[in-house]
Amino acid sequence: MSVLRTSAVAVVISGGIILMLSFGIRSSHGVFLQPISTDLGWSREIFAFTIALQNLFWGIAQPFAGMVADRFGSGRVIVGGAIMFAAGNMIMGYATTPLVAHFSAGLLVGVGVAGCGFSIVLAAIGRSVPAEWRSMALGFASAGGSLGMLVMVPLGQEFIQEYGWSQTLIILAALSFLMVPLAAMLVGKLEVPIDTQPQTIKESLREATGHNGFLFLNAGYFVCGFHVAFIVTHFPAYVVDLGLTPELGAWAIGVVGTVNVVSAIVAGILGDKYSKKYLLSALYLGRTVAIVVFMLTPPSVVSVLAFSTAIGLFWLGVVPVTSALVMQMFGLKHASMLLGIVFFSHQLGSFTGAWIGGYMFELTGSYNVVWWASVGLGLASAFLHWPIDERPIKRPAVA
Repeated sequence: MSVLRTSAVAVVISGGIILMLSFGIRSSHGVFLQPISTDLGWSREIFAFTIALQNLFWGIAQPFAGMVADRFGSGRVIVGGAIMFAAGNMIMGYATTPLVAHFSAGLLVGVGVAGCGFSIVLAAIGRSVPAEWRSMALGFASAGGSLGMLVMVPLGQEFIQEYGWSQTLIILAALSFLMVPLAAMLVGKLEVPIDTQPQTIKESLREATGHNGFLFLNAGYFVCGFHVAFIVTHFPAYVVDLGLTPELGAWAIGVVGTVNVVSAIVAGILGDKYSKKYLLSALYLGRTVAIVVFMLTPPSVVSVLAFSTAIGLFWLGVVPVTSALVMQMFGLKHASMLLGIVFFSHQLGSFTGAWIGGYMFELTGSYNVVWWASVGLGLASAFLHWPIDERPIKRPAVA
């Protein structure tokens, strides 16, 4: 058992660092919106659409990346994803036209992060730890992504001021290659004999799509993606629109990342002790309340940092709990693929949130419509998780 525990801890640490790099660098893209748009003479909608495409391609590629990881191991998928992710950031550093931006930061980064992001990493970790502390392990690994927000977003802002946005993207691309050697720890092999029932991909898909709980999780994760992409992409610029500094906008996202560490770990621990569906409802309701209070409060440094703290408490905790619930309900055999499908819904929401934010700003000169839409979606998601049947699927015993 001690050998298993030591191996599992190494997997969690390696996975956390990979998520710190992939999620952190990807989250820093929001601070590039204003300098790139100003320098290249673009409207905000152009860069917002690039990030929207990134989220869309990420979501489309995720189930397929999951299928490959389920069959050949997560390590190979992470290496390929990291290389593509780095290439996308590097090419974006030389972009002068919207087409190049859409191809690099949109397509390449999107497909790349599908290979080295949450779904692949968390599925590999889920296979490597016992069920009784799986949610907690996923929470600690997810906290690595939060640390990435804390480190990479303010660092990206500082680098932009010091070196310019182009050189900063090239530096971030170089950092992305650190994920390659870490991938060796995440082979994605099943260490604990929990899910031994044979099942084909087709059977797994039929089972999941016929389960109301899986459909509700997909709908809820759409809302999660909408919230996350809208805030990460547009909040730094929104802070400037309020008459505050760009540095505050970057640090606000960093604060979200800091508090996210607590959110991911605590939510992961609670997910092992209490009902995951009710925990998810509470997290979405908490987000909704945070947005309402922020919108009704006069803008200031204090209100921005208070909102960042509050939203961070209910942000990344959704990821380990949702991932653990999918594994709890459907097992580990096709976990990467099923998490990829759920994450595709997340990315459809991300595409919508990132793009509609820029579109509504250009149309109305304000983000207010999108903020209040986020409130409605948050309430809907809180209610959708309530009726989920979270019991493990019962399958015929192996003869």
